[in-house]
Amino acid sequence: MFFAWVYLIHGEEIAMGTRNISHRAYYTGKYHLLFQTAVILAGMGGLFGLLGWMIFGTTGLVWALLVVSLLFLSTPRVSPWMVLKMYRARQLSYDEAPGLFEIVSDLSHRADLPAYPLLYYVPSRIMNAFSVGSAKSSAIAVSDGILRYLDRREISGVLAHEITHIKNNDLRLHALADLMTRVTSTFSFLGQVLIIIYLPLAMFAKTDIPLIPILLLIFAPSLSMLLQLALSRTREFDADLGAAGLTGDPMGLASALQKMDRHERSIWDFVYLPGRKQPHPSLLRTHPHTRERLERLSSLAGYDEKHIIDKDTQGKIDNSIFRLERMHE
Repeated sequence: MFFAWVYLIHGEEIAMGTRNISHRAYYTGKYHLLFQTAVILAGMGGLFGLLGWMIFGTTGLVWALLVVSLLFLSTPRVSPWMVLKMYRARQLSYDEAPGLFEIVSDLSHRADLPAYPLLYYVPSRIMNAFSVGSAKSSAIAVSDGILRYLDRREISGVLAHEITHIKNNDLRLHALADLMTRVTSTFSFLGQVLIIIYLPLAMFAKTDIPLIPILLLIFAPSLSMLLQLALSRTREFDADLGAAGLTGDPMGLASALQKMDRHERSIWDFVYLPGRKQPHPSLLRTHPHTRERLERLSSLAGYDEKHIIDKDTQGKIDNSIFRLERMHE
Protein backbone atom coordinates (compact mmCIF):
# COMPACT_ATOMS: atom_id res chain seq x y z
CA MET A 1 0.00 0.00 0.00
CA PHE A 2 2.80 2.41 0.87
CA PHE A 3 4.46 1.92 -2.50
CA ALA A 4 1.08 2.47 -4.15
CA TRP A 5 0.95 5.83 -2.38
CA VAL A 6 4.48 6.64 -3.47
CA TYR A 7 3.45 5.92 -7.04
CA LEU A 8 0.47 8.23 -6.57
CA ILE A 9 2.63 11.17 -5.51
CA HIS A 10 5.38 10.55 -8.07
CA GLY A 11 3.58 8.75 -10.88
CA GLU A 12 4.26 11.49 -13.42
CA GLU A 13 7.52 13.16 -14.27
CA ILE A 14 7.83 16.92 -13.97
CA ALA A 15 9.14 18.67 -17.05
CA MET A 16 12.58 19.97 -16.16
CA GLY A 17 14.26 23.20 -17.01
CA THR A 18 17.69 22.78 -18.54
CA ARG A 19 19.51 25.78 -17.11
CA ASN A 20 22.14 25.36 -14.40
CA ILE A 21 21.10 21.93 -13.10
CA SER A 22 22.81 18.57 -12.87
CA HIS A 23 20.39 15.93 -14.17
CA ARG A 24 22.33 13.13 -12.51
CA ALA A 25 22.17 14.84 -9.10
CA TYR A 26 18.48 15.59 -9.67
CA TYR A 27 17.40 12.01 -10.34
CA THR A 28 19.71 10.56 -7.69
CA GLY A 29 18.17 12.88 -5.11
CA LYS A 30 14.66 12.18 -6.39
CA TYR A 31 14.89 8.42 -5.97
CA HIS A 32 16.64 8.78 -2.62
CA LEU A 33 13.83 10.98 -1.26
CA LEU A 34 11.21 8.66 -2.75
CA PHE A 35 12.78 5.75 -0.86
CA GLN A 36 12.91 7.79 2.36
CA THR A 37 9.22 8.65 2.04
CA ALA A 38 8.29 4.98 1.57
CA VAL A 39 10.40 3.89 4.56
CA ILE A 40 8.91 6.54 6.86
CA LEU A 41 5.35 5.70 5.86
CA ALA A 42 6.07 2.00 6.30
CA GLY A 43 7.51 2.77 9.75
CA MET A 44 4.39 4.67 10.80
CA GLY A 45 2.13 1.91 9.50
CA GLY A 46 4.28 -0.77 11.13
CA LEU A 47 4.16 0.97 14.51
CA PHE A 48 0.42 1.31 14.14
CA GLY A 49 0.02 -2.39 13.35
CA LEU A 50 2.36 -3.45 16.16
CA LEU A 51 0.26 -1.61 18.72
CA GLY A 52 -2.87 -3.29 17.40
CA TRP A 53 -1.21 -6.70 17.72
CA MET A 54 0.08 -6.01 21.25
CA ILE A 55 -3.35 -4.98 22.51
CA PHE A 56 -5.73 -7.28 20.63
CA GLY A 57 -3.49 -9.96 19.12
CA THR A 58 -3.89 -11.10 15.52
CA THR A 59 -7.38 -9.58 15.34
CA GLY A 60 -5.92 -6.21 16.38
CA LEU A 61 -3.24 -6.45 13.70
CA VAL A 62 -5.84 -7.14 11.02
CA TRP A 63 -7.99 -4.26 12.22
CA ALA A 64 -4.98 -1.94 12.32
CA LEU A 65 -4.14 -2.79 8.70
CA LEU A 66 -7.76 -2.22 7.71
CA VAL A 67 -7.81 1.15 9.46
CA VAL A 68 -4.57 2.22 7.73
CA SER A 69 -6.02 1.16 4.36
CA LEU A 70 -9.21 3.08 5.08
CA LEU A 71 -7.22 6.18 6.04
CA PHE A 72 -5.20 5.82 2.85
CA LEU A 73 -8.33 5.74 0.70
CA SER A 74 -10.38 8.36 2.54
CA THR A 75 -7.95 10.88 3.97
CA PRO A 76 -10.02 14.05 4.40
CA ARG A 77 -8.79 17.24 2.88
CA VAL A 78 -8.67 20.35 5.03
CA SER A 79 -10.71 23.07 3.36
CA PRO A 80 -8.20 25.38 1.66
CA TRP A 81 -10.53 28.31 2.05
CA MET A 82 -10.64 27.79 5.81
CA VAL A 83 -6.82 27.92 6.00
CA LEU A 84 -6.69 31.03 3.83
CA LYS A 85 -9.30 32.72 5.96
CA MET A 86 -7.19 32.06 9.07
CA TYR A 87 -4.35 34.05 7.46
CA ARG A 88 -6.72 36.86 6.33
CA ALA A 89 -5.67 36.13 2.76
CA ARG A 90 -7.50 37.64 -0.16
CA GLN A 91 -7.56 36.47 -3.75
CA LEU A 92 -5.51 38.37 -6.31
CA SER A 93 -6.67 39.32 -9.78
CA TYR A 94 -4.47 39.32 -12.86
CA ASP A 95 -4.47 43.14 -12.99
CA GLU A 96 -3.08 43.29 -9.45
CA ALA A 97 -0.24 40.82 -9.98
CA PRO A 98 0.36 40.09 -13.68
CA GLY A 99 3.92 38.93 -13.12
CA LEU A 100 2.91 36.41 -10.46
CA PHE A 101 0.20 35.00 -12.69
CA GLU A 102 2.64 34.60 -15.57
CA ILE A 103 5.13 32.78 -13.36
CA VAL A 104 2.47 30.46 -11.91
CA SER A 105 1.01 29.79 -15.34
CA ASP A 106 4.38 28.83 -16.79
CA LEU A 107 5.40 26.65 -13.83
CA SER A 108 1.99 24.95 -13.66
CA HIS A 109 2.23 24.11 -17.34
CA ARG A 110 5.68 22.60 -16.83
CA ALA A 111 4.40 20.60 -13.84
CA ASP A 112 1.43 19.41 -15.93
CA LEU A 113 -1.12 20.46 -13.32
CA PRO A 114 -4.72 19.92 -14.45
CA ALA A 115 -5.67 23.38 -13.11
CA TYR A 116 -3.63 26.46 -12.30
CA PRO A 117 -3.50 27.40 -8.60
CA LEU A 118 -5.32 30.54 -7.51
CA LEU A 119 -3.16 33.28 -6.04
CA TYR A 120 -3.76 34.88 -2.64
CA TYR A 121 -2.15 37.80 -0.85
CA VAL A 122 -1.40 37.65 2.90
CA PRO A 123 -1.00 41.10 4.52
CA SER A 124 2.00 40.22 6.67
CA ARG A 125 5.61 41.39 6.70
CA ILE A 126 6.73 37.88 7.68
CA MET A 127 8.29 36.23 4.64
CA ASN A 128 6.06 33.24 4.01
CA ALA A 129 4.39 31.30 1.21
CA PHE A 130 2.21 28.21 1.40
CA SER A 131 -0.06 26.10 -0.77
CA VAL A 132 -3.42 24.49 -0.01
CA GLY A 133 -5.80 22.16 -1.82
CA SER A 134 -5.22 19.39 -4.36
CA ALA A 135 -3.87 19.29 -7.89
CA LYS A 136 -7.37 19.83 -9.30
CA SER A 137 -8.25 22.70 -6.97
CA SER A 138 -5.43 24.54 -5.24
CA ALA A 139 -4.24 27.95 -4.13
CA ILE A 140 -0.90 29.53 -3.31
CA ALA A 141 -0.65 32.34 -0.78
CA VAL A 142 2.27 34.75 -0.68
CA SER A 143 2.91 37.30 2.03
CA ASP A 144 3.70 40.97 1.65
CA GLY A 145 7.17 40.20 3.01
CA ILE A 146 7.87 37.79 0.15
CA LEU A 147 6.91 40.42 -2.41
CA ARG A 148 8.92 43.15 -0.70
CA TYR A 149 12.24 41.38 -0.25
CA LEU A 150 12.52 38.82 -3.06
CA ASP A 151 13.21 39.53 -6.70
CA ARG A 152 11.50 37.82 -9.66
CA ARG A 153 14.04 35.00 -9.86
CA GLU A 154 13.69 34.20 -6.16
CA ILE A 155 9.89 34.42 -6.22
CA SER A 156 9.89 31.96 -9.14
CA GLY A 157 11.84 29.49 -7.01
CA VAL A 158 9.44 29.87 -4.07
CA LEU A 159 6.36 29.44 -6.29
CA ALA A 160 7.93 26.40 -7.97
CA HIS A 161 8.49 24.90 -4.51
CA GLU A 162 4.79 25.30 -3.64
CA ILE A 163 3.65 23.98 -7.03
CA THR A 164 5.78 20.87 -6.46
CA HIS A 165 3.98 20.32 -3.14
CA ILE A 166 0.67 20.50 -5.02
CA LYS A 167 1.90 18.22 -7.81
CA ASN A 168 3.14 15.57 -5.35
CA ASN A 169 -0.07 15.56 -3.27
CA ASP A 170 2.05 16.41 -0.22
CA LEU A 171 -0.88 18.15 1.47
CA ARG A 172 -2.92 14.95 1.49
CA LEU A 173 0.14 12.95 2.50
CA HIS A 174 0.65 15.15 5.57
CA ALA A 175 -3.03 14.77 6.47
CA LEU A 176 -2.68 10.99 6.26
CA ALA A 177 0.41 11.01 8.50
CA ASP A 178 -1.36 13.23 11.01
CA LEU A 179 -4.35 10.87 11.17
CA MET A 180 -2.06 7.87 11.67
CA THR A 181 -0.33 9.66 14.55
CA ARG A 182 -3.66 10.50 16.16
CA VAL A 183 -4.94 6.92 15.91
CA THR A 184 -1.60 5.62 17.21
CA SER A 185 -2.02 7.91 20.22
CA THR A 186 -5.52 6.50 20.76
CA PHE A 187 -4.21 2.92 20.64
CA SER A 188 -1.42 3.87 23.05
CA PHE A 189 -3.85 5.42 25.51
CA LEU A 190 -6.10 2.35 25.35
CA GLY A 191 -3.11 0.08 25.96
CA GLN A 192 -1.99 2.11 28.97
CA VAL A 193 -5.49 1.94 30.45
CA LEU A 194 -5.42 -1.85 30.11
CA ILE A 195 -2.00 -1.93 31.78
CA ILE A 196 -3.32 0.06 34.75
CA ILE A 197 -6.25 -2.35 35.07
CA TYR A 198 -4.28 -5.58 34.81
CA LEU A 199 -1.00 -4.54 36.46
CA PRO A 200 -2.24 -5.13 40.07
CA LEU A 201 -3.52 -8.58 39.05
CA ALA A 202 -0.17 -9.44 37.47
CA MET A 203 1.70 -8.32 40.59
CA PHE A 204 -0.48 -10.38 42.94
CA ALA A 205 -0.09 -13.40 40.67
CA LYS A 206 3.69 -12.84 40.67
CA THR A 207 3.73 -12.84 36.88
CA ASP A 208 6.72 -11.43 35.01
CA ILE A 209 5.85 -8.03 33.59
CA PRO A 210 7.29 -7.44 30.07
CA LEU A 211 9.00 -4.05 30.18
CA ILE A 212 9.64 -3.47 26.45
CA PRO A 213 5.97 -3.70 25.35
CA ILE A 214 4.98 -1.33 28.16
CA LEU A 215 7.62 1.20 27.12
CA LEU A 216 6.50 0.89 23.50
CA LEU A 217 2.90 1.60 24.47
CA ILE A 218 4.01 4.67 26.41
CA PHE A 219 6.35 6.13 23.81
CA ALA A 220 4.52 5.07 20.63
CA PRO A 221 2.87 8.49 20.12
CA SER A 222 6.24 10.23 20.44
CA LEU A 223 7.84 7.82 17.97
CA SER A 224 4.99 8.36 15.51
CA MET A 225 5.31 12.13 15.87
CA LEU A 226 9.07 11.96 15.20
CA LEU A 227 8.36 9.91 12.05
CA GLN A 228 5.76 12.46 11.01
CA LEU A 229 8.28 15.30 11.40
CA ALA A 230 10.86 13.30 9.45
CA LEU A 231 8.28 12.85 6.68
CA SER A 232 7.67 16.60 6.62
CA ARG A 233 11.39 17.35 6.27
CA THR A 234 11.73 14.75 3.50
CA ARG A 235 8.85 16.29 1.54
CA GLU A 236 10.43 19.74 1.91
CA PHE A 237 13.68 18.45 0.42
CA ASP A 238 11.70 16.89 -2.43
CA ALA A 239 9.80 20.13 -3.06
CA ASP A 240 13.15 21.96 -3.26
CA LEU A 241 14.34 19.38 -5.77
CA GLY A 242 11.14 19.67 -7.79
CA ALA A 243 11.39 23.46 -7.79
CA ALA A 244 14.93 23.25 -9.14
CA GLY A 245 13.67 20.93 -11.85
CA LEU A 246 10.81 23.23 -12.84
CA THR A 247 12.86 26.42 -13.01
CA GLY A 248 16.20 24.92 -14.03
CA ASP A 249 17.64 27.40 -11.55
CA PRO A 250 18.42 25.90 -8.11
CA MET A 251 20.28 29.04 -7.03
CA GLY A 252 17.18 31.19 -7.35
CA LEU A 253 15.40 29.21 -4.66
CA ALA A 254 18.63 28.97 -2.64
CA SER A 255 18.96 32.76 -2.61
CA ALA A 256 15.32 33.11 -1.54
CA LEU A 257 15.77 30.61 1.31
CA GLN A 258 18.84 32.45 2.52
CA LYS A 259 16.99 35.77 2.62
CA MET A 260 13.96 34.22 4.35
CA ASP A 261 16.18 32.60 6.97
CA ARG A 262 18.03 35.86 7.62
CA HIS A 263 14.76 37.77 7.91
CA GLU A 264 13.32 35.21 10.35
CA ARG A 265 16.43 35.41 12.52
CA SER A 266 16.20 39.19 12.68
CA ILE A 267 12.59 38.95 13.87
CA TRP A 268 13.45 36.53 16.68
CA ASP A 269 16.48 38.61 17.67
CA PHE A 270 14.12 41.54 18.09
CA VAL A 271 11.54 39.58 20.10
CA TYR A 272 14.06 37.92 22.42
CA LEU A 273 17.11 39.36 24.10
CA PRO A 274 19.89 40.36 21.68
CA GLY A 275 22.29 37.49 21.11
CA ARG A 276 19.93 34.95 22.65
CA LYS A 277 19.84 31.75 20.57
CA GLN A 278 16.75 29.61 20.21
CA PRO A 279 17.88 26.00 19.63
CA HIS A 280 15.81 23.87 17.27
CA PRO A 281 16.88 20.20 17.42
CA SER A 282 16.82 18.63 13.96
CA LEU A 283 14.48 15.83 15.07
CA LEU A 284 11.85 18.34 16.22
CA ARG A 285 11.75 20.49 13.08
CA THR A 286 9.03 20.40 10.42
CA HIS A 287 11.47 21.96 7.93
CA PRO A 288 15.11 21.03 7.38
CA HIS A 289 17.84 23.43 8.45
CA THR A 290 18.31 26.11 5.82
CA ARG A 291 22.00 25.25 5.52
CA GLU A 292 21.15 21.67 4.52
CA ARG A 293 18.73 22.93 1.88
CA LEU A 294 21.27 25.39 0.53
CA GLU A 295 23.92 22.70 0.28
CA ARG A 296 21.63 20.39 -1.69
CA LEU A 297 20.48 23.12 -4.04
CA SER A 298 24.04 24.29 -4.57
CA SER A 299 25.15 20.75 -5.43
CA LEU A 300 22.45 20.60 -8.11
CA ALA A 301 23.99 23.68 -9.71
CA GLY A 302 27.52 22.36 -9.28
CA TYR A 303 28.44 25.03 -6.73
CA ASP A 304 29.29 25.08 -3.07
CA GLU A 305 27.09 27.01 -0.64
CA LYS A 306 29.43 30.04 -0.59
CA HIS A 307 28.43 30.77 -4.19
CA ILE A 308 25.05 32.12 -3.05
CA ILE A 309 24.88 35.89 -3.22
CA ASP A 310 22.31 37.54 -0.98
CA LYS A 311 21.44 41.04 -2.16
CA ASP A 312 19.08 43.38 -0.37
CA THR A 313 16.26 44.09 -2.81
CA GLN A 314 13.99 46.02 -0.45
CA GLY A 315 12.47 48.98 -2.23
CA LYS A 316 13.19 47.52 -5.68
CA ILE A 317 9.91 45.70 -6.19
CA ASP A 318 9.05 45.03 -9.81
CA ASN A 319 5.61 46.55 -10.39
CA SER A 320 5.02 44.11 -13.26
CA ILE A 321 4.92 41.35 -10.62
CA PHE A 322 2.81 43.05 -7.99
CA ARG A 323 0.75 46.25 -8.20
CA LEU A 324 -1.16 46.15 -4.92
CA GLU A 325 -0.98 49.00 -2.45
CA ARG A 326 1.19 47.38 0.22
CA MET A 327 1.12 47.63 3.97
CA HIS A 328 1.72 51.06 5.42
CA GLU A 329 5.26 51.73 6.62
